[in-house]
Amino acid sequence: MSAGQLVLSFDEGIYAVVWVSLRLALLATLIASIIIIPVGIIVAVNAFYGKQFLLQCLNTLMAMPTVMIGLVFYGLLSRRGVLGEYGLLYTETAVILGEICLIMPIILNMTIVAIQSADGRLVTTLKSLGATQTQLILPLLRERQGVILAAVVTGFGRAIGEVGAAMMLGGNIQGSTRTMTTAIALETSKGEFELGLALGMVLLLIAFMVNFIFQYLNR
Repeated sequence: MSAGQLVLSFDEGIYAVVWVSLRLALLATLIASIIIIPVGIIVAVNAFYGKQFLLQCLNTLMAMPTVMIGLVFYGLLSRRGVLGEYGLLYTETAVILGEICLIMPIILNMTIVAIQSADGRLVTTLKSLGATQTQLILPLLRERQGVILAAVVTGFGRAIGEVGAAMMLGGNIQGSTRTMTTAIALETSKGEFELGLALGMVLLLIAFMVNFIFQYLNR
């Protein structure tokens, strides 16, 4: 059966992997966004010692190889690691943690750039009215929601396309931690090129749909 036929026939094995990938990537993106977007806004509107160094570190972390993140978390979550007693290695939680760490620098850096490129009079006005640091977050989020949404979409795209950390931390367990990217690597190595290609086609389709929805909301 060709790759296209596998996709159109709604093969159960393919869409089980797709569902796992979507669930893990969405959870990682949601958690990372809730934590890091407010932090990015606070960093952007304040001047402090070491801010430029922080921005340089973020730019570096955005290009960090995923296997490096996988290696660090593998050391932490393995039986002899600091968090080994919790038994998180080769679980969905481990994959989500790796994806959160992977996309946090992306969302944080893009949020900072978005807020810094906003009209400076807005921050000045809010501060002159006595707004606290936390009270600055919501108005700035509304003002730059399109660009910040782009940061979230970019983070999701990086999470769902991740392979190195997911393979090391999840173990590629069918029905649990097998994502589209790890399944593509596995099936291709087994000689199941059509199945790997079908998964790749679905991955591209999801990326297209996410970007289409983003463009629609942005308009």
